Amino acid sequence: MLGPKKTLLATVSHHSPGEVLKNFKYIQRLRIELPGGELGVEDGVLLKWKAEFGSTLESCVILGAAACVKPELEREKKVSKFEFGRSWFLQNRHDDRVAPETADNVLFPGEDDSGSLPESFYTNGGLKLRVVWTISSLIAASARHYLLQQIISEHPTLQSLILTDTDGQGMLCMGKEQLEEFRCKPLAASASANRTQVPALNMKLWYAPYLELPGGTALKGATLVAIKPSDQPICKEVDGFVSGAFEEPFKTAVSLLAKRRTYLLEMNSF
Repeated sequence: MLGPKKTLLATVSHHSPGEVLKNFKYIQRLRIELPGGELGVEDGVLLKWKAEFGSTLESCVILGAAACVKPELEREKKVSKFEFGRSWFLQNRHDDRVAPETADNVLFPGEDDSGSLPESFYTNGGLKLRVVWTISSLIAASARHYLLQQIISEHPTLQSLILTDTDGQGMLCMGKEQLEEFRCKPLAASASANRTQVPALNMKLWYAPYLELPGGTALKGATLVAIKPSDQPICKEVDGFVSGAFEEPFKTAVSLLAKRRTYLLEMNSF
């Protein structure tokens, strides 16, 4: 589900934001757009993230799906499946008091609408894939954070900083207080790469086998992950950073997923 990693930082170095901005002495708000997301994903796979940083990661939201599909095509598949089994239903249903089966009642194989993770999620690599998505997104976010050192140190008037990409894959945000913290506290760099060290984390995960969204989009294997450092308490409610992380139709996806069963995970610093 993840394709070859893009060598984005090498591309950025030829047009360093620090070099471009060196002649600007008074900047309050800055939005930088990279030429593309760092994570190569297969066609049809959705992977989006939004992260807030101070001197280290403060929060991150990740939305992923195994496939983005058209609802009408999925309904056709569902009806075909229903028609295939229709004769069985008619032959085995003799009680007139039982309402006839409808195509809307037929679930896809392995689909569980109870909000629980299906057993196959653990055995067919579904959970492992979500962990890979999470780690890859955190590495991309921490690499972007590391990239901003020069800009933040050279522009003390900066009060708002956003680093996004043309693919709409990831967004890193820093506000006034977070920028001040970044300047005051030394950056904890990872020993293995040019990125900020990711602290120990607590994570909440939600999953749905199928979600229909506004605008003619549907997600299969939709997953939402909300991440906080382990030294911060996990709120039972979905906070504003999670609910407002993405624009429509993905904002609706977050809202629908957050109503489902919550799973708690932990991750060590890396």
